[in-house]
Order: sequence, then structure tokens, then C-alpha cells
Amino acid sequence: MSLWPGTQIPSLSGQTIVVTGANSGIGYYAALEFAQAGAEVVLACRSAERGAQALAGIEEAAPGRARLEMLDLSDLASVHEFAARLKARGGKIDILLNNAGVMAPPARQTTAQGFELQLGVNFLGHFLLTALLLELVMSASAPRIIQVSSVAHRQGRMAWEDLQSEHGYKAWNAYRQSKLAMLIFAQELSRRSAQGGWGVLSLAAHPGIAATELVANGPGRNSAIARLQKLAAPFIQQPGDAGAWPLILAGIDSEAVQGAYYGPQGWQECRGRPGPGKIEPKALDASAGRRLWDIAEQLTGVALKPGP
Repeated sequence: MSLWPGTQIPSLSGQTIVVTGANSGIGYYAALEFAQAGAEVVLACRSAERGAQALAGIEEAAPGRARLEMLDLSDLASVHEFAARLKARGGKIDILLNNAGVMAPPARQTTAQGFELQLGVNFLGHFLLTALLLELVMSASAPRIIQVSSVAHRQGRMAWEDLQSEHGYKAWNAYRQSKLAMLIFAQELSRRSAQGGWGVLSLAAHPGIAATELVANGPGRNSAIARLQKLAAPFIQQPGDAGAWPLILAGIDSEAVQGAYYGPQGWQECRGRPGPGKIEPKALDASAGRRLWDIAEQLTGVALKPGP
């Protein structure tokens, strides 16, 4: 793996970083770089087998810097159990990287609590995780919470009247909505942290179009989008490790400001070295942020705020 030219990751010794979906793709590459820089990295993974494989790979490069914890974001009970284990260990979380995601399964699927799978995993699971771990995050001296969005948020629309896609499921619309929700969430969290003096830097990032297993695990290797991606790969796609660059930059940028969004700097932010990403105005809408936050608290049953 290599980083973008001129990169020098500062020592992260003494920091604890939680990465969801760290068993493969951009989550794995980000976790690997953080571990090599000296951080203690928690690999939050759904699959024990794939998580163990990821842990073995990181152990080889950075012995003793990572540990595996099971987390299934499609089941809120699993999120509660994961958070309880981390709280029992005590300590702090310097960076919470909400990366795991599901992309465009052809047929509508639901989580353990009956939420549409993409909204449930990509957004609601991470919202609950953030709420439950906020105490540990705020225990760090300069904590960051990073939401992973997508260029797909540009075409996204919050279907407030049918957030769960119960009245007509369209795979890509649901995916775009979930990634727009993640960016709205990041912006609203940045506002609440700044206004409430929480001391948490809320950021977001996207990988551009990266060669990972996301398409294979969603639409499938024989889907139209998979075939199109293969044809266009030489022009718009970048390796999976490069897709992790914006996530890594969000974690280490010493000049980061509240609500900053990172992405590739090439054509249409599809590939290239990382830098500022373009946020659509709908993701900056404060009223949408408040509305989404309220809905998420109602659906997860947990308030996201400091204190009891």
C-alpha cells in the first residue's frame, strides 16, 4: 500500500481509533495505516472470519496495534453490545470512523428491527453507535467523528414520506438517500458540537470510485453497474487503498474545521489525491439536519447528546 505524494502521517501513538467495516476495502486500508502510525485500532466487523483475516494482515504490518470486535450494524442489539464492551474496557476514543456500508442490493431487505437495509446499516446503525460511544469520544483531548459518504449523495433525496422505501423500492435511490443522510448527519453533528461546546470535530469523507468489494456484495459482479464500472475503470476508478486516502486525511488533517468534507481531487472527485470535497446544499440544510436527527433518535430509541 502507498499513500499520496508528500504524505507523512504523524505519530498516532496513544490514540484509539474505531473503524467500522474494517475487514476489507477502504476501511481495512485506513485501519492499516492508522495502526502503522502507532494507534490502537479497533476493527469493528460483522464477519468473524473476514475480521480475523483483516486482523492477521494488520498484525503482520503493525504487531499488537489492532484488535477485533464483532459489530453487526444491521442489528441495533449488536450495536448496544459492542458499545457496552468498549465502555467496560474504559479509556477513550480519539477517532470514530463510521465507514461500514451496504450498496444497492437488488431486492429490498430489512434489518433486524425492520428498517430498510441501507438506511439501517449505513445511517441508523452508525447514528446509534455514535450516540452510545459519545462519552468515550468526549473523553479524548481532540476527538473526531468521521462519517463516510459518497459522490452518490449528489443525486440523493431524503424521501421523508417513505424513508424505509416501503412504497416502492429502488435500490440506487435508497443508497443515495443513505449516503446523503450520512453527510447531513455529519453537518448536524458539527453544528451541535460547536453550539454545545462538546469539543468533538465532526467530519465526513468519501472514497470516490474505488476498486473494492462493495459492488460485488451489493448489486453483484454480473450487475449492469459492475459491467459499467469494469469498462470505465481505467478512466474513473482508483485502487481500494487510494479510496481510503480521504478517510485518512480526515483523521490526520491538522487544519481540519467543523463540518469539513474530504474526497479525491480528480475529475468529478472520482479519483486522485485527497482534499476538500464538494457538498451539495441539501446536505447543509439545518432544518433537514434537525429533522433527520429527531427521526433517528425516535427509530433507535436513544438520544444523541452528552451526559445521561
